[in-house]
Amino acid sequence: MENPTQFVQWLRSVAPYIHAFGGKTFVVAFPGELVAAGALPVLAQDLSLLVALGIRIVLVHGSRPQVAEQLGLRNVEGRFHNGVRITDTAAMECAKEAAGELRLDIEAAFSQGLPNTPMSNAQISIVSGNFVVARPLGVIDGIDFELTGMTRKIAADKIAPILQTEDNLVLLSPLGFSPTGEVFNLTMEDVAATAAIALHADKLIYITETPMMSDAAGEEIRELSSHQAEAVLQANFLPPDAAFYLRHAIKACNSGVDRAHIVPFEMDGSALLELFTHDGVGTMISHENLESLRQATIEDVGGIIKLIEPLEADGTLVYRGRELIEREIEQFSVIEHDGVIFGCAALYPFPDAKMGEMACLTVNPDVQAQGDGERILKHMENRARAAGLTKLFVLTTRTAHWFKKRGFQPATVDDLPKDRQHMYNWQRKSQVFIKSL
Repeated sequence: MENPTQFVQWLRSVAPYIHAFGGKTFVVAFPGELVAAGALPVLAQDLSLLVALGIRIVLVHGSRPQVAEQLGLRNVEGRFHNGVRITDTAAMECAKEAAGELRLDIEAAFSQGLPNTPMSNAQISIVSGNFVVARPLGVIDGIDFELTGMTRKIAADKIAPILQTEDNLVLLSPLGFSPTGEVFNLTMEDVAATAAIALHADKLIYITETPMMSDAAGEEIRELSSHQAEAVLQANFLPPDAAFYLRHAIKACNSGVDRAHIVPFEMDGSALLELFTHDGVGTMISHENLESLRQATIEDVGGIIKLIEPLEADGTLVYRGRELIEREIEQFSVIEHDGVIFGCAALYPFPDAKMGEMACLTVNPDVQAQGDGERILKHMENRARAAGLTKLFVLTTRTAHWFKKRGFQPATVDDLPKDRQHMYNWQRKSQVFIKSL
């Protein structure tokens, strides 16, 4: 090993993710283009690693290029409308053949077991079946989609026990069945999103043929709330394929899935990089109720004062009078529910040092331990990044361990921006913690 220290540091850095992901359910979907590009064996190795870490995986494959190949062999031209295949009888036969071939390829990829490879000692069992109930898509814009369908239901009650068994992986194909015995051709994106919703999955991950998502100015889009993602769709600057993925990611997040990721497969190990590094290599969409987690306004001053007064009284927070809060209200963000402020924090930027101070992080004791403190922290980190800051620091006398658990490192007063050093209260003797963004 050339650099054992670097390896140890890396392993320690991924440990929090390993602890967080154990026992979670991930729906991972990939297009037929990934198989055509020869990337299936590597993806199987990476997903086998996730299974070994105790993550429950539901795998959904696409088949568009394989169906197109089968149609070409029959000299039949494929038909599409708004990017969705119109499936006639000939196309359905091709879809069935493609799905069968891909299932065998996937089972073979997960059956690798050569010594000195990532699949050594892996014993993954692929389980598939009639888990997808579908209905016809019908006639849209005057176009009859014939045997093209959409997912109506996922048999989550049958899939969940399978995932409970160690080393089991469930495979879903983009084919669904009606109660009358008909077969419908579905989109991989629809099957995956519906499965993630039905299984209450913690993550929906699309491993895509599309490049990294970029905004209208060409800047990479790393993270979006579902509300922001809807605005991106309405702006209509994304390529059609990327927009199709994003639309289904939004659907999943708005229906209870914590996170959806859109990750290009062109980079080796992209799924692992997305999951086990801070910034990832794709675009993450999360559901955030923007009406409840937002920047504060002058109308929130009374609610903030009521929230922080008990903590000021016992010395946890520095006293802030109404006039000070009114002057600095633009620095505050709040969590609101039914008109009641039950969480807040403030961000004070120091642009010259590219640092920001997060202060007054408070959550109502009645709703603590529900993750709202972390929601506020994430929100403030995003505000700091948007302001061009690269580091966030806090001064605390009571909550050092909480910040340590969330990536803040102990520091000294000398590490603070010069202007903030002059304002440091040496009688209070607050501990300093800094986090790189």
